[in-house]
Amino acid sequence: MNISRRTLLTAASTVALLAQPMAAAAQDLPRNVRMVIGSSSTGGDTYQNASILADALSDHLGVNIRVDPVGASEAFKALARDSRGTTIMMHHDQSYLQELYGVEGSPDIFAETIVGPTISVNPGNAYLVPADSPYESMEDILAAAEAGERVRVAIQPGGVSEIGFTAMRNAARMRAPGSEENIVAVNTGDQADKNQAMWDDLADVINGSIQANEQFTQMPPDDPTAMRFIWITATPETLNQAPEEGLGETTREDMLTFAAPAVSVPMTDEEDFTFDKEFFLMFNPDTDPAIIETIDTAMEEIYAEGEIQDRFLSSFFTPDYRPMAEAQEHLQSKNDDYETIISDLKPE
Repeated sequence: MNISRRTLLTAASTVALLAQPMAAAAQDLPRNVRMVIGSSSTGGDTYQNASILADALSDHLGVNIRVDPVGASEAFKALARDSRGTTIMMHHDQSYLQELYGVEGSPDIFAETIVGPTISVNPGNAYLVPADSPYESMEDILAAAEAGERVRVAIQPGGVSEIGFTAMRNAARMRAPGSEENIVAVNTGDQADKNQAMWDDLADVINGSIQANEQFTQMPPDDPTAMRFIWITATPETLNQAPEEGLGETTREDMLTFAAPAVSVPMTDEEDFTFDKEFFLMFNPDTDPAIIETIDTAMEEIYAEGEIQDRFLSSFFTPDYRPMAEAQEHLQSKNDDYETIISDLKPE
């Protein structure tokens, strides 16, 4: 693969950062730090993960880190305005997926920010069908599309909700070119909107999550709100780190029956599509490198102590610390892999 412009810019940013003298100590940090997040909700997974990390960093460094749920667009604006290190950003894969999907105003994070360490994974990204759906598996959905049947999938466009939908269309195209046109998006808003689309018979499949939708999978089959998991996108490695008891009435063993390799949604002839929703930090590119190094080092020390892992796991998140250099390489690789299928299958 040719080296992209964003890869060269990322490498240049990292080299410049490493070339400068470091003094990784708490005194390099401002006393008050604002952690903006790409969500406006205080009850969602982004806020939960940010709060766990902010509390740990505050205690470890002796500074005040406040989580501010302003939404993705405002978070990127706030980060771009502040090079002093008093504003940092935490979000997940939507940060680069929006740019790949061509969402207006989305930055190229690998060129316009310094991507920092990864934090955790929400292993719960999932797709569900009504309890009385004729589709018993992803194989049934792909076969229906091949037979000319229209399969409606409720998503929130431009991010983690849409990437699995794109993977479905890619798998359909690999199976029977042209059949991907029968897997169509029903563009909605948040999770409540997607659920309602199913209940109103506007969608045959919805994007959801284990955390938000597991309760509906426990309803009696004749309940109009009852659902069934049909696909969980997380890697088996990530799911295997989840608590054995799982969540609600759905055990870890149950979850693995809906994930690869038990459920196959091919990305290539050799590889199934999987997607771990990962949270990570971002910094203004003009931030003092010593501040960034201080946070990166503090996170390494916090994760070495082990307490933060228990906090993530108790909330059904998977600890996923990678130091900054490794995180940049890892997330760039994910970006490049998903760009391959998105570029060919962007909805018209």
